[in-house]
Amino acid sequence: MARYFGTDGIRGVAGVDLTASFALTVGRAAATVLGGKGERAKIVVGRDPRLSGEMLESALVAGLMSAGADVVRLGVMTTPGVAYLTRALGATAGAVISASHNPVDDNGIKFFGPDGFKLSDEDEAAIEALIDGDAAALVQRSGLEIGRAIDHFEGSQKYLAFLKSNAEVELDGLRVVVDCANGAASPLAARLFVDLGAEVKTVFCQPDGTNINAGCGSTHPEALAREVVRHGAHVGLAFDGDADRLIAVDETGAIVDGDYMLSSLGLRMKAEGRLPGDTIVSTVMANFGLVKYLEANGVRLMMTRVGDRYVVEAMREGGYTLGGEQSGHIVFLDRATTGDGLLTAVLLLSALKKSGATLSEFARRWAKYPQVLKNVRVRDKDGWEAHEAIRRAIEDGERELGDEGRVLVRPSGTEPLIRVMVEGPDAALATRIADGIAQAIASAIGESGAV
Repeated sequence: MARYFGTDGIRGVAGVDLTASFALTVGRAAATVLGGKGERAKIVVGRDPRLSGEMLESALVAGLMSAGADVVRLGVMTTPGVAYLTRALGATAGAVISASHNPVDDNGIKFFGPDGFKLSDEDEAAIEALIDGDAAALVQRSGLEIGRAIDHFEGSQKYLAFLKSNAEVELDGLRVVVDCANGAASPLAARLFVDLGAEVKTVFCQPDGTNINAGCGSTHPEALAREVVRHGAHVGLAFDGDADRLIAVDETGAIVDGDYMLSSLGLRMKAEGRLPGDTIVSTVMANFGLVKYLEANGVRLMMTRVGDRYVVEAMREGGYTLGGEQSGHIVFLDRATTGDGLLTAVLLLSALKKSGATLSEFARRWAKYPQVLKNVRVRDKDGWEAHEAIRRAIEDGERELGDEGRVLVRPSGTEPLIRVMVEGPDAALATRIADGIAQAIASAIGESGAV
C-alpha cells in the first residue's frame, strides 16, 4: 500500500501528484473514516492562496459532502487558524490545503482531529487504506444524506480575537515590518498588530496565487531585513505560506530564528514559573550553542526526531508547554495545539515590550556554534550503522570534539541520502570531521562521486 501521509500531511505537485480526482477521493475517504464515529461529520476546511488551492478545495469539499459530511469553508486561512477553529467550532475534523513554505507548484492536504491536533496514525492509516482500496468501501450518500457546505468567513474574526487575547501588553511605540510570504497570513497580520497598537509596514502581503514564498517569507528573510534597517523598525516578522512558522529580524537586520526565540521566551517562562520541568522540546537539529546556553541557565533541552509532529508528541507525553524548531515552528502547548507564527509573534512582541530591551539584546544572548552539513548519496541507506569504518569515523569525531560539540548522522526520510551534521566551537575543525565521516560513508556504501 502506498503511503501518502508524511509528517505534515499529504504533499505533492498540484495537478501531478495532487490532482482534483485524487483530492475528491481523499475527501470521500476522510469522511468515511471520520464520519463513521457517530454523528454526522462536520469538517472545517481552509487553504492558503496559492493558485491550485481553489481547485483542490473544490474537489476535497465535493468528496467530503458526497460521503455525507457537512463542510465549513473558511476560505484563505492559516494552518494554525484552521486547527484553532476546528476545536472552537466543535467540528469533527479540520482540513488545510497548503504546502506551507514550499514553492507555488506544490500543494498539500493535512487534517486535524476535533481536539485541534493532527490526526492519529491510526486514522491516517485508515484513510490511506481507503484511498488505495476498493472504491466500494467509500461511503457515497444520496438524497437528503448528502452533506451541506457553508462559508464561514467570520472565522477570521474569531481567530483574530483569540490571538489578541494572548497579548500581554499593548504594542504601542513598536515599529514592525511584516512579511507574510504572500501567503495565508496576508489578510490577518497587519490588522492584528495594528489593533494591538503597533506601527506596521507590510511587505510581500499581496498574494496573487503565483507569488507565495517567492523570494520572501520565513525561508527568505533577506528582503525583510533590509526593510527593517531602512525604516528604522524595531522588529521584522517573516511568516511562511501557511503561517505556522515565524522568523524574526532584529533592529540591526540580524536573523532571530527559532533557536533564539526558544531560548529567550523559554527563560522568561522559567522566571515566571511557567516552564514545566524547566524543559524545552526541540529536534536534533537545534544548534549546540542553544544546548550549552540553556544548560548554563538551568533549562534542559529535550531533543526529538526532525519534524514538528515529534516535538508535539514529546510535549504532550511529558506535559511540557514550550517546544519548536530552528525553522521558527514554535509551539505553546498551553495556548495552542500546533505551531502558530502569528501567536508566536504576539508573545514575542509582548515579551519584548515588557523587557524594554531591543530585540538583539532580548533574544541574541548566545553565539551559535558553527554547523557543517554534508549529504552523502548512497546505494542503500538501511543498515548503514553496521559498517565498522563509518562507526569508527563517527567515534573519532566525537572523541575529538568532546563536550564542546556533537556529531549527528542520520538517514534521510525521503531520499537515498545519509545526512552528516557536525557542530563545534571551530568551523575548520567541524568541517574536517564532517568531511572525514562523509568520506567514510561514501567509501562504504556511497554511489560513485557521491560526496
